Amino acid sequence: MELVNQAAIVTGGGSGLGEATARLLAQHQVKVAILDQNEAAAQAVANDIEGLAFACDVTDEAAVQAALEAAHALHGVARICVNCAGVAPASRIVGRDAVHDLAQFNHVIQVNLVGSFNVMRLAAAAMLQQPSEDKTQGVIINTASVAAFDGQIGQAAYSASKGGVAAMTLPAAREFAKFGIRVNAVAPGIMATPMMAAMPEKVQAQLAASVPFPARLGEPAEFAELIRHIIENDYLNATVIRLDGALRMS
Repeated sequence: MELVNQAAIVTGGGSGLGEATARLLAQHQVKVAILDQNEAAAQAVANDIEGLAFACDVTDEAAVQAALEAAHALHGVARICVNCAGVAPASRIVGRDAVHDLAQFNHVIQVNLVGSFNVMRLAAAAMLQQPSEDKTQGVIINTASVAAFDGQIGQAAYSASKGGVAAMTLPAAREFAKFGIRVNAVAPGIMATPMMAAMPEKVQAQLAASVPFPARLGEPAEFAELIRHIIENDYLNATVIRLDGALRMS
């Protein structure tokens, strides 16, 4: 798919991987609409890239539908949908003082998995309502994680949510194939996001050293470049791509 003059939806585009993706797509003349709970952050990025920003909870069906309709009215139907919105709290299933909070587990599943599914289904429906002139109707890219495959202690909720994202890639791609919509996912390793930057430098250094090669944190820009390639490479479909420097969590 050619990038120029396409419209895109990027969730979680106010910071981190989503922000890097929104900025790179805009550099390639894509009209970007950002959906993020942090309205101020989303608007700041949108102002920089001459895009749109919508304060939106990805688990809220009505809010996402309203945001997509508003974006479509201004940019046209989004043929690109990139889901980066997510949360990553850590908790043992049975800790020293208490068992894993069930509400927290449900929240992680709702945001990371249900939220991605919610945006994907509504974005795909919009693509199909207004068919493009060629056989390529669109591309949807969800964000999984290496934790989907080798999660660590304390990541039960996060791993479950990202495992779900990875698992729904193939059935979604199979369903949408006859309509010309591709579905892929990216499973990042340890990335230099704002959440990681909040950790002590010693911890960041230890995490970076655990990556075989290159022994450093991944850059959001590298994630964004992979997103760009997936969009442009029409033969990439139903694939979960690890972006992790050969990291396999112990």
